[in-house]
Amino acid sequence: MGSKIIKLRHLKKIYRMGDEKIRAVNDITLDFEQGEIACLLGKSGSGKSTLLNLISGLEKPTKGEIVILNKHIERMNENELASFRQKNIGFIFQSYNLLSTLTALENVMLPLIFVKTPPKERKERAMEMLKNVGLENRADHKPNQLSGGQQQRVSIARAFINNPPIIFADEPTGNLDTKTTYEMMDLMTSMAKGNKQTLIIVTHDLEISEYAHRRIYIADGKVEKFEYKEEEV
Repeated sequence: MGSKIIKLRHLKKIYRMGDEKIRAVNDITLDFEQGEIACLLGKSGSGKSTLLNLISGLEKPTKGEIVILNKHIERMNENELASFRQKNIGFIFQSYNLLSTLTALENVMLPLIFVKTPPKERKERAMEMLKNVGLENRADHKPNQLSGGQQQRVSIARAFINNPPIIFADEPTGNLDTKTTYEMMDLMTSMAKGNKQTLIIVTHDLEISEYAHRRIYIADGKVEKFEYKEEEV
């Protein structure tokens, strides 16, 4: 493992509902290392997705610090955050989040447009990524012409295209059958390991968490316990 790439300090997210305070994330202090595959594990409503949204800058904390690559993202404005995410973070969602009007190739190229990669290089790199996920023969297909597993492969290719140091995966296999689930997890984790990227997976599924170096159990907005996987010799 490498150095600490993400540092969370006394992180809180409190929602107000009428007179009630919901402590979705309740004083979490936690580090993630470069190259680590970590799993945030917990039941629905445990706070794991809120925690992921905070770490990825999609939501602002009520209190606490979020330091990624030595930068305080809780202090950034929306434009700074967007720019930071484009360079440093890849996302894989349960619902794929592909643009329906674009082909598989165009969806994978999107992150490269934001960082102003020249068109020819964009296309070449996106084709290479589609090849890596076994979809080079589906480059011209739109999402509605692809199966769920194929759409998730496109979304994985898009997340990894920029070689960001961090990948977030929120219930990435929630809509997939068992066989496809294992294929996607194998694909994601092998790509992350190959590139020494930090992969943080949110799931309620124990079997998915088997892929992680570390399981972080979340309950009632707090870290309940850690479990570490023994390194294979």
